[in-house]
Amino acid sequence: MAEDDVDFAVAAYRDEGEWQVVELNPRLGEDVEQLSHALSRFPSDDGVLGLVSMNDDFFVILRRSGTRVRAMLSDITAVTDWPLAVAVADLLDLPNLDDDDEPQAAGDLELLSDLGMPAMDLGVLCDDDDLYPEDILRDVAERLGFGDEFEAVIG
Repeated sequence: MAEDDVDFAVAAYRDEGEWQVVELNPRLGEDVEQLSHALSRFPSDDGVLGLVSMNDDFFVILRRSGTRVRAMLSDITAVTDWPLAVAVADLLDLPNLDDDDEPQAAGDLELLSDLGMPAMDLGVLCDDDDLYPEDILRDVAERLGFGDEFEAVIG
């Protein structure tokens, strides 16, 4: 996997009630453990979000609160082509992919519910074949209240 396969990797967190969005080194979007470790440096009572878009193909959301890490993968079929997707599937202890599995979100779709994005809404966005990962993550950022900050970082 090449660094240019990472469309973007950002961290989003609330500091004293205000959302902060920080661009991360794209290499962090290639490795779940390194991404999780990088998220640990940001202060937040609600946990820190890591949002990674890969090659306009899929995205990953990690949420780190202390030592607890929650994750979701927008398309389980990405494990056939992408080491990042394999690492997320391993973190989530997902079963092996079957040849007849359809594209679908996997993991903890509830990870944003307490911030204002119900699992059902996130699932519906992931199921929309007309949306790119960047579009979905923009929508997520907007719904959670950091759309402008997100847009300023990813442009």
